[in-house]
Amino acid sequence: MTASRTVDLTVLGETMATLVPDHVGPLRHARTLGMTVAGSESTVAIGVRRLGCSAAWIGRVGDDELGRLVMSRLRGEDLEVHAVLDGAAPTGLMLKEQPVSGSRSVHYYRSGSAGSRLRPADLPDGLVESSRAVHSSGITSALSAEAARTVRSALSRARAAGATVSFDLNYRSRLWSAEEARAELLQLLPLVDVLFASDDEASLLTQRPAASPEENAQELLSRGPSTVVVTMGAAGALSVGPAGTTRAPALAVRAVDPVGAGDSFVAGYLAALLMGSTEEERMATAAAVAGVCVATHGDWEGLPDRSALAFAQAPAGTVAR
Repeated sequence: MTASRTVDLTVLGETMATLVPDHVGPLRHARTLGMTVAGSESTVAIGVRRLGCSAAWIGRVGDDELGRLVMSRLRGEDLEVHAVLDGAAPTGLMLKEQPVSGSRSVHYYRSGSAGSRLRPADLPDGLVESSRAVHSSGITSALSAEAARTVRSALSRARAAGATVSFDLNYRSRLWSAEEARAELLQLLPLVDVLFASDDEASLLTQRPAASPEENAQELLSRGPSTVVVTMGAAGALSVGPAGTTRAPALAVRAVDPVGAGDSFVAGYLAALLMGSTEEERMATAAAVAGVCVATHGDWEGLPDRSALAFAQAPAGTVAR
């Protein structure tokens, strides 16, 4: 495959078909299921695109109806889609349920999926090298040894070409152990410019659970990234880098669906970075995008465009017009 045009952001990862029930309660009592798609990296790409930057997604899907759903939905969000159709493996599937009001439970059926068979040869010629920024996450690295090798290849090529390399630790204990994750992710840090982590993930990598988020960020900074961003849920987020330590409070909203909060935060930050914003503006944008996203249903459906973001950041009492 060959890239058709230069984009602001290219992401690499698995996007799955997703089934969502129509009610609150155990999944087994659902009468109907809505169908959508979900993936950490594609959520980031959609968020960046809605805020005015161009974005591309690289992935592998099954040569099946769910794979065609993934490609169609991502193209519908105006992403440049570079997907390999795998005739030997199915598209991954995710089931979401809301056992009780205000909660979310996620079930994955991705073992042996097409996305787990991602390989370096799937990277389109020239796309990584011509992108302004390239992003992936620990979820993709955890899918298989071959997928991890593909992430390393993409980040290495991006770094060699002078692109900004962004990486989200995104640790998932159901995919690999803490020891496996640490061994793989630490070797990626010298390739990364902007590293994202929750406070728990930062502690996992530094093995300093008693350290503060800022202390863990400082240690991760010493391992290669130029900026480390640590998210702390309702306590907000902080970044440590050339601008020193920058903090951003979480947007005060009523959380409806917390799934996708971290990815939406990354999307807001990267969009602001690509637009030349200051670190303080990047962090404020990231927090606002994450707040809007968790106040709506779906991983990415509620990601704001510029006008919705401006309204979210406006003083309390502002009326939308």
